[in-house]
Amino acid sequence: MNKIQNLLPFISPLQWSALASGCQGEERNFFLEKIAEYSDRVVNMSKVYDQDGKGDNAIVHLHYFYGSCDWYITERDFEDEQHQAFGYADLGYGGELGYISIEELKQNNIEMDLHWTPKTLGEVKKTKPTYVVVE
Repeated sequence: MNKIQNLLPFISPLQWSALASGCQGEERNFFLEKIAEYSDRVVNMSKVYDQDGKGDNAIVHLHYFYGSCDWYITERDFEDEQHQAFGYADLGYGGELGYISIEELKQNNIEMDLHWTPKTLGEVKKTKPTYVVVE
């Protein structure tokens, strides 16, 4: 299935196992629809530099999370093998823009948010708490 091949480079083996298991149960259609939705999103998302200069108007296509850490993907490389993406990472101390290794996210079983709705980077920033350093 081509949809699976499109999504595999973006999802951890552990999460993929859970999705595959869900496809075998009574909620099979839900999981198959999620795979199709996210596969299409990955294929059609912006490639690196497509959103350059958009700032907070750049669209966040994917969200990954673990504990209080969040990674928001705005663009991806379109190389033969997916190794990195560009986005906004917030590890609990305020966020910053930069390159994000999809492979590292996968290796550490960082979960892709399967209930994510694409939105602007500005909208994402508004939902994140602001941290103030007190000396």
